[in-house]
Amino acid sequence: MNALRAFEATARHLSFAQAAAELHVTPAAVKQLVRKLEETLGLSLIERAGRGLRLTAAGTAGRDGLATGFDHLAEAVRRMRVEGGRRRLVVSAEPSFATAWLVPRLERFRLREPEVDVLIDSSAHLVDLARGDADIAIRFGARPDDTVVTLRLFDEELCAFCSPQIAEGLDEPTDLARCRFIHWETSALGWATATRTWVDWTLWLEQIGASGVESSSGLRFSDYNLAVQAAIAGQGVVLGSRPVLADLVSAGLLVRAVPQSVRTDVGYDAVTTRNAIKRGEVESFIGWIATEAKGHLTTAYGVPGAGSPG
Repeated sequence: MNALRAFEATARHLSFAQAAAELHVTPAAVKQLVRKLEETLGLSLIERAGRGLRLTAAGTAGRDGLATGFDHLAEAVRRMRVEGGRRRLVVSAEPSFATAWLVPRLERFRLREPEVDVLIDSSAHLVDLARGDADIAIRFGARPDDTVVTLRLFDEELCAFCSPQIAEGLDEPTDLARCRFIHWETSALGWATATRTWVDWTLWLEQIGASGVESSSGLRFSDYNLAVQAAIAGQGVVLGSRPVLADLVSAGLLVRAVPQSVRTDVGYDAVTTRNAIKRGEVESFIGWIATEAKGHLTTAYGVPGAGSPG
């Protein structure tokens, strides 16, 4: 079964590395499993094509059937869980969003749907909704996809945040030169390099007209939550999402270091599949989070802001 799953993921991505990321194993392990399957069948299933991979005729013959088979298995497990009593909902969310925005509000969903158990998967791994890895994903900068249902929660607005003590005496963007910069290192995350392009001090300073401020030094974190905690502790200034960090601002833990901000062409979206949203608990969660986002934006900005499913 593991060999079949490794081949199906590789055939879908045409990449050992991407298949390994999906299955949470190493590329070497995926290659070994595919090779084991080929040896068992006595057939070549995948071959090199320049720098990439391509399927042989035998590999193509089995790809779609295996994908359908794994879909059926996932659906069978879901049905067993439903018949077993309580309904279970898996929500994948980026750790920073889950910590600062989603988790503090979950109690309201529990009160609304007490019979639904919610599991928050807060890893940085981009789950495959089609494979049933999660029922709903909260994604930053979701790509257009006609096969899924996407709800825009709010657009992104990036601001410089710091503790109230650090903010004293900061008025103009050039005043940030006196501060220690806190960086979020997304390069180690792989997938984040595309969607988190904007969380970069150099680019942000250029956008607000302060390109002469040197920002390369400072503190660096691979975990964004730690970067935010460092800012709360008065260790410097951090770039952050105004809608996501609004609760920390309301609590007096963070303030905007300077009034300038940058609006991006991406935002936070709740994404699910067209099959999943037919389930009552998924539809209820999507409706609930849309209401929460709209209320949150009304409080933070003074205007409604949640979108509608598309």
